[in-house]
Amino acid sequence: MKIVYRASDIIEAHIVAGMLRAHDIEPHVGGHYLQGAVGDLAMDGFANVLVAEDDYDNAIDLVREYDNSAEQADANEAGADKVADYKPWLA
Repeated sequence: MKIVYRASDIIEAHIVAGMLRAHDIEPHVGGHYLQGAVGDLAMDGFANVLVAEDDYDNAIDLVREYDNSAEQADANEAGADKVADYKPWLA
């Protein structure tokens, strides 16, 4: 198996795994027990999504689409914050 995605937490890893399953790719999420060891502290690099080597190329394309859509959503949200913060009576 090969790592196709390194998630920021176990929840994000399962979101990506669900997306892959929806496209008929069977993923494995690793790092469940490591999160319990970390507790409430933030730690990167322990929640990984793995796929079989035969599925890697298709999975990496889907993960790139996921990353691009997440970046676009962040950019849209940042723009919405600017509009929401705009107060014409202060200009």
